[in-house]
Amino acid sequence: MIEIDALISRADAYKAASGIVDDTTVSYRVFGDTKKLSALRAGADITVRRFNQAMRWFDDHWPRETSEDAA
Repeated sequence: MIEIDALISRADAYKAASGIVDDTTVSYRVFGDTKKLSALRAGADITVRRFNQAMRWFDDHWPRETSEDAA
């Protein structure tokens, strides 16, 4: 089941681990769209494929010096 809140939480943890301030930066890196993450926060939907791609992106690009589980 898709949990958009889980994706948003993961994006927030990635921002903190990477020292990124703006949603637009993470949104562009993950989705190629500076507005998608903000749209999700506002209640927009996402396809299963795009959700899975985003979660995989975080797995593949998580900062090495931090533990994802600790975030």
